[in-house]
Amino acid sequence: MSSLQEKKIILGITGSIAAYKSASLCRLLIKAGCDVKVIMTQSATEFITPLSLSTLSKHEVISAIATEDNWSNHVELGLWADAFLIAPATANTMGKMVGGLADNMLVATYLSAKCPVFIAPAMDLDMWIHGSTKHNLTQLDSYGDEIIPVGHGELASGLVGDGRMAEPEDIVKYLEAHFSKKKDLINKKVLITAGPTQEAIDPVRFISNHSTGTMGVALADECASRGAEVHLVLGPSKLSAAHPNVHTSNVKSAEDMYQACLKTHDEADITILAAAVADYTPTVSADQKIKKKEGDMKIELMRTKDIASELGKNKSGNQLHVGFALETQNAVENASGKLKRKNLDFIVLNTLEDKGAGFGTGSNKVSIIHKSGEIIKYDLKSKKKVAVDIVNELIQLIQ
Repeated sequence: MSSLQEKKIILGITGSIAAYKSASLCRLLIKAGCDVKVIMTQSATEFITPLSLSTLSKHEVISAIATEDNWSNHVELGLWADAFLIAPATANTMGKMVGGLADNMLVATYLSAKCPVFIAPAMDLDMWIHGSTKHNLTQLDSYGDEIIPVGHGELASGLVGDGRMAEPEDIVKYLEAHFSKKKDLINKKVLITAGPTQEAIDPVRFISNHSTGTMGVALADECASRGAEVHLVLGPSKLSAAHPNVHTSNVKSAEDMYQACLKTHDEADITILAAAVADYTPTVSADQKIKKKEGDMKIELMRTKDIASELGKNKSGNQLHVGFALETQNAVENASGKLKRKNLDFIVLNTLEDKGAGFGTGSNKVSIIHKSGEIIKYDLKSKKKVAVDIVNELIQLIQ
């Protein structure tokens, strides 16, 4: 049975000559057992009729956010799907997706989608190799979207080269590979910390850092997608895990995070300490807002609990611990020291010296350092893909 059986797929079609392949793609998805709903941009309707796609999909094709008689709920549609496939994806639409220009139903739904997004580009050679296209592809990859490789061959202009949309059969195989991901963490319990902490100075001010929690949330979703029961302890963040098997405890301070970890650590098979926990907290937090006075103000700070070290002291022989190190100098030396002191099985190193890595970005460039001293270096990629690399390394240790 296909891994696509009973999967809900949004098929987005944009204004490319390759749109004629979308009918075949829709038919193949339905044959594989998918429930398919089609969104078309207005320009796509000039290449293939909505009637053809609605006949194949058995759903009304959506091509506008609103009509005289109806309003299409892009949020509801984005939540409905197991995957959003945009095929073909033109340079124009990809530019709108990167810029968040939601002037059509397809891009509005893309911005609301909680499911994995797959993009099958289609354009002529000169457009494909242009710097702006390469920039947009890099940005979409940093958002965690999957770019389906283009084909090589004769193009609409008569040129021969890269830029052809992948064939429908290959696109379906790509989706099948995604949904057939091994459940190699089934029956495992995973504890993950993520995000910053906020250490209160008074009711309106606090000490914190630039962490957004993106990396930890990506790890939580990846572990859950592989069958694990995940407990995410998340500091102040606008993000949330998408997978239903992620149970989230929202906390503020380092002490809050430590106490939340204690509740589940003993039962956890794997603990991933991805949070950027404040090292210091005010010795006194004022009950009322501190008023400005003449002269300087001094705040006395004390050390917070080192959560990784404290949990490491109570780690059993059957538990695995993974830590993170964000460094600005002597990166490998400092990270290796943390690895030993905190009783970790491996540590994930990233450095602000690498462009596109660290806090507040959708991408990261990491190295994994093992207790043996082995260092595995990875290229810059989206944090969702970094999460896959980290979990793959965990699986190697388990096996």
